[in-house]
Amino acid sequence: MYGDFKYAPNFAHFQYVNPNAPKGGVFRQAAIGSFDSLNPFIVKGNAASGITMIYDTLLAQSRDEPFSSYGLIAEKVKVASDFTSVSFMINKKARFHDGKSIQASDVKFSFELLVEKGAPHYRSYYSGVKDVVVDNDQQVTFYFKEVGNRELSLIIGQLPILPEHFWADKDFSTSSLTIPLGSGPYQVESFDASKRITYKRVKDYWAKDLAVNKGLHNFDTMIFDYYRDDSVAFEAFKSGNFDYRLESSAKRWATGYVGENFDSGAIITSKIADKNPQGMQGFWFNLRKEKFKDVNVREAIALLFDFEWANKTLFYGAYSRINSFYSGSELSTQENISAAERAVLRPYKAQLPKAVFEPIKFLESSADGNVRGRLRKAVALLELAGYQLKDSKMQDKNGRQLSFEFLLYSKDFERVVHPFRRNLQRIGIKTSLRLVDVSQYINRLNNFDFDLVSLRKGQSISPGNEQSGHWGCDSMMEPGTANWSGVCHPVIDQLVTKLIMADTRKELVQTTKALDRVLLSQHFVIPQWYLPAYRIAYWNKFSRPNIAPIYDLGLSTWWSTQAENDQEESQ
Repeated sequence: MYGDFKYAPNFAHFQYVNPNAPKGGVFRQAAIGSFDSLNPFIVKGNAASGITMIYDTLLAQSRDEPFSSYGLIAEKVKVASDFTSVSFMINKKARFHDGKSIQASDVKFSFELLVEKGAPHYRSYYSGVKDVVVDNDQQVTFYFKEVGNRELSLIIGQLPILPEHFWADKDFSTSSLTIPLGSGPYQVESFDASKRITYKRVKDYWAKDLAVNKGLHNFDTMIFDYYRDDSVAFEAFKSGNFDYRLESSAKRWATGYVGENFDSGAIITSKIADKNPQGMQGFWFNLRKEKFKDVNVREAIALLFDFEWANKTLFYGAYSRINSFYSGSELSTQENISAAERAVLRPYKAQLPKAVFEPIKFLESSADGNVRGRLRKAVALLELAGYQLKDSKMQDKNGRQLSFEFLLYSKDFERVVHPFRRNLQRIGIKTSLRLVDVSQYINRLNNFDFDLVSLRKGQSISPGNEQSGHWGCDSMMEPGTANWSGVCHPVIDQLVTKLIMADTRKELVQTTKALDRVLLSQHFVIPQWYLPAYRIAYWNKFSRPNIAPIYDLGLSTWWSTQAENDQEESQ
């Protein structure tokens, strides 16, 4: 995106792999909920975990650079000097799993199919593309609407390539369990809907010897077993029913990973630094609901989430409070506005609240459950919004009590929500809690049928076009949108455009920080917490490279210790 590549032309492999890693063995993981679709590109249905492993993209992104990509399906790339077009020359060896060669026409077909019938974020993600032209069987050119969007060529490089001959007589927009045709390192071997899906490594995978794939995709079989909830999955892991677990619960990490298998080393636990931006995890308001349109209401409700108490009482002090939509990175704004951020925001000053230019302060409690000061401030904010505490109920001018529902899919999260609800009840706000399965949760989220949801929105170290889908007015009413809260603000739209068109890394960082300040000022999310690390546990039958990728956990670089032993014996 900016500067030079880490890897020279004709490099042999990425630094974070073992190029001689043996192939073989089984890697079994857990998934929560169920699946009823093998199409991960549409809103309808719940796609099976791991299904994207069957697809290749035009380019492959390295995981130890902020945003650099190298040839995969595309053997060569030509970018216009003013970034108004990009041409991809297809590797003549590129093949789908049925042996048919990948053509430039498949690239154009994939792009148009995803934009017309795929999930809404594809339309916003690729909205800068004006036209796609097949120059010949091996070359396709994308023409852009604007000058200077240096990210768009890289984004097009992430395009999954779908076979036109496979989809020509099928309805792409309908959820289906028909096994799709891909070109990637794995293909679907078998599945039991909602219970298990098994992938097998493609032995004659056309790209296995490319530099971007050396040392990757080492297991012969990848299995995802489905469990109804995370507690059940954890017990299954300890019993040896699957091999690897990424832990999300601080309490479970502190108290659950004990016993003979852990003491003996049969199960290994590890905490690995996560260098990616942690993004925003929090309770997201649905701004499409009239009761949440006033920022004073949202700020008042947010005041009564006592992070310090929750962290001490529920999480063993494991977390830090999230204070940014790009937390844990150089993209995050600080308490005091910088001169560079002020310069970015100056043209929009009349359209922004004063709070944007003032120090950002998250009130901290003493972690003893005493929130009387916050209660008083919350009541004052609600009075500004036209509410009055009367008869122990927070009522609007028509006498209706302020009430809303927390929508959850994890029972573990109830212990976080219940203390929050008690604080809200103290100022007359009525709340309820609805626990649904993952399928219902996704369906209700996609169709805006919620008041508050708890979700984490991750971020790239190099944010760009996807930000339009996160916060843009055009995306707020698209079913299945990534704009969960329904944010629509003219200044946010303009800052996103400025971010996308940034000419330097410095300009990108400063614009993102300015955007962050504006997003925080709107209080459409109640920030929760983050931990800049992966907490993982795995049965002691795998090996991994000495060097880990900076911006990824790197599971695709692991290999089977048994396969390694078998290889040594055969030599």
